[in-house]
Amino acid sequence: MIGALLRLLLTSIVSVFGLTLLTFFISRQASSPLHFYRSDNVFTQYFEYLGFLFKGDWGKSSLNGSDVLTELLKHFPATFELLIFALFIAIFFGLLLGILAAKHRGGWLDNGLMGATLVGYSMPIFWWGLLLVLFFSLYLGITPVAGRIDYQYYIKPVTRFMLVDTLISNHHYGFAAFFNALNHLILPAITLSWVPMTIMARMTRSSLVNILKFEYIRTARSKGLSQTRIIWVHALRNAMQSLLTISSLQISILITGLIITEYIFAWPGVGNWLLNAVSRQDYPSIQAGILALSSIVIIFNLLLDLVANYLDPKKRRPI
Repeated sequence: MIGALLRLLLTSIVSVFGLTLLTFFISRQASSPLHFYRSDNVFTQYFEYLGFLFKGDWGKSSLNGSDVLTELLKHFPATFELLIFALFIAIFFGLLLGILAAKHRGGWLDNGLMGATLVGYSMPIFWWGLLLVLFFSLYLGITPVAGRIDYQYYIKPVTRFMLVDTLISNHHYGFAAFFNALNHLILPAITLSWVPMTIMARMTRSSLVNILKFEYIRTARSKGLSQTRIIWVHALRNAMQSLLTISSLQISILITGLIITEYIFAWPGVGNWLLNAVSRQDYPSIQAGILALSSIVIIFNLLLDLVANYLDPKKRRPI
């Protein structure tokens, strides 16, 4: 277990090193220097650049002169809130659909669910988002088109997590503001989670179908256990390690779709902010956005890999 932990940490450190190296060379493409280095040597400048990052000096925006780290922290809670909600939808409903398909293997429900996930996987995320807006927002009128909350609610940004701020606010709105913010979150989260959810459903179904052929599953059936108990208690537990590994791979897909989703729904997060920075060639903001989004991928992958290794009895066994 210790060896696996050290390998994961080493991999994360190497990834962070490559990430900072990439953003360092991006910062050198700016027309005006983001930082003033004491040395002319590129190798020495890189370590000076790391020092600036650790001190919180991420440069100033080339557009309005605002502090880039301050702007990043202002937009980050919106992105994190959307990402967590989308990740929950992808994992929960992906597992549920995969279990239903495996339980009714070869039946109409299995074929229907796998066919639907194949169609969903092949549909571009921007097209899926626009279809959701047209149907639920414009045609049915049950969800808002864009933003995080209606303008009729004024919520003081304490934590900048809208769901949290609506609950701790002292306004007379009560839970109305919370449910309004939650209603704004539904469509972007569904759009962002759709592709990872379909992948999770198909992989869950495939893993469970293979595990249900094992000898210990036949033994459980011979003891009279129900199919539902066999799947949820015995088969799913042994499939969780591979499913967690798949989940870690979905984080990068979520981050990739995050920029498009935030742009479609005018979500004031890091992805939308980064896209505007790219269009205006604001290199300090581009550098900060890449660092933030890539760090999320690295951290989530590390945490999920740690859980997957903990669930592996071979790696928990002392040498």
